[in-house]
Amino acid sequence: MLQITPQQRILLAVHPVDFRRGIDGLVALCRQQLSEDPRGGTLFVFTNRRRTGLKILAYDSQGFWLCQKRFSQGRLLWWPSEAEGAARELAARQLQILLWNGNPEQSVMAPLWRAVVPAPLRPIVPGSSKAATSPGLV
Repeated sequence: MLQITPQQRILLAVHPVDFRRGIDGLVALCRQQLSEDPRGGTLFVFTNRRRTGLKILAYDSQGFWLCQKRFSQGRLLWWPSEAEGAARELAARQLQILLWNGNPEQSVMAPLWRAVVPAPLRPIVPGSSKAATSPGLV
């Protein structure tokens, strides 16, 4: 099973790839065009020229995983422009949105980290902790 954690590095290959490529072809593409080590724990996401599907390449210290999603209808609605370079980094929650054919740039999400503010303490008043009973129940 492939597990995606919030700390995991995820790279989108901006340029489309030939989906006839298998694991070895995508590993070579990661090394040559993206200048990345495919065994470093990074998840690599690819799309084809028509943007009708996605491929994800991952290494789990025993071997490579190659996952593919083909959209049953339509095409991928969002993909970064090629002017942004060869690869673009994504957060795990952005990948989840992309897998559902959404636009991670337009999604409104809560911040990853926020300060925890303690709730104000209320004074304890003696005799105020009576159990509530519902009418008709004994």
